[in-house]
Amino acid sequence: MVEILHQPGFLGTAANFAADMSLVLMLMVGAAFSVGALLAHAGKYEAHRWVQTGGAAVSGILVLWLMLLPYRDFILPGVPDRLGEAFYGVTTLHALVGAVAFPFGIFVVLRGNRLVPARLQFSNYKLFMRTAYVLYMATIALGVATYVVWFVTNPNPPDFG
Repeated sequence: MVEILHQPGFLGTAANFAADMSLVLMLMVGAAFSVGALLAHAGKYEAHRWVQTGGAAVSGILVLWLMLLPYRDFILPGVPDRLGEAFYGVTTLHALVGAVAFPFGIFVVLRGNRLVPARLQFSNYKLFMRTAYVLYMATIALGVATYVVWFVTNPNPPDFG
């Protein structure tokens, strides 16, 4: 299974299969979050909860499985000295926004599923959910920018082999 992740990607860029899969799945997560927001607006809260929970779960798997290690291996050694270069700067901005969005979004999902202690619950659910949505969308947009910087405009893309 791991071997397929390092094979050439399917989007016609310098990316490997794992990077292409991550991009496509995160775009699908963004679409799911948008559908979930529409479901909430329509008053279909149970469907909304399931869609948002599923999106957050897929996002969590991708972040923990396919995003943290490349950041550690390829970007972190250049921080802070090379942050002025797009490869390092865009990726680090993506990581910073994601480092806020991911735990906040997971917390909101846990709250929505009544899985947090009473003292951590909040009453203005719309504000928290909308904030999580905006943070996730910003992170996904920065993820697309990161993909472009790494695999489309980079003359020396990372070698995961």
